[in-house]
Amino acid sequence: MLNRRLYIERISKRTVETDLSQYPYRIPAIARFEGIRLASPVTFLIGENGMGKSTLIEAIAIQAGFNPEGGSMNFNFRTQDTHSDLFRNIVLSRTAKRNKDGYFLRAESYYNVASEIDRLDEAPGGPPIRSYYGGMSLHGQSHGESFMALLMHRFYGNGLYILDEPEAALSPARQLAMLSRIHELVRQDSQFIIATHSPILMAYPDAEIYQLSEKGVDRVRYEETDHYRITRYFLNNPTGMLDELLK
Repeated sequence: MLNRRLYIERISKRTVETDLSQYPYRIPAIARFEGIRLASPVTFLIGENGMGKSTLIEAIAIQAGFNPEGGSMNFNFRTQDTHSDLFRNIVLSRTAKRNKDGYFLRAESYYNVASEIDRLDEAPGGPPIRSYYGGMSLHGQSHGESFMALLMHRFYGNGLYILDEPEAALSPARQLAMLSRIHELVRQDSQFIIATHSPILMAYPDAEIYQLSEKGVDRVRYEETDHYRITRYFLNNPTGMLDELLK
């Protein structure tokens, strides 16, 4: 793994009182979160549904200066306020190095980002924003194609890229293509923080993996994740596992 200096090296909890009966602090992993150290250009946040991955990565993105619904630093549209106030209770420890590019991708609101791009492109003046995404409206492509257009055309390196479940629209083959693109961008001085369920993506060499669970947030090895173990077991014995599940 390339040893490059990062843009964010630690994510910490502020020392403020919070009401643990209120969302999102009633989520055990969020309530017990104290901080994580980022020592690799690629960091994954993983865990079961409802463990707070998207909530935490949303807070990180907002604290880093991104729009809650996604996009680059220049996006400031708002469809609906659904984000939590967790961003007020975390601190990002930045290095002296500054990123020249950045993007927050959240799969669930990427449609809203695509709509905002089309709206802005209707206004006169300047090159169309879609030209930075391959030249075609994101709404004129499949969900997976529009995700790949973002990765291949809009991300240009020296960037901080925060991604929430980017595999949602991607086939296994496209996830492998995404791994290759991530590595290209890491070679171009980029840092990724990714919330994912994909055992393909989290196999990225030397990535740091933090698992959110009822116990809190802990660093784990790839082979220790349920994503790896369950997928491996199923692929090695699909008939036996299906017999057990469907009996």
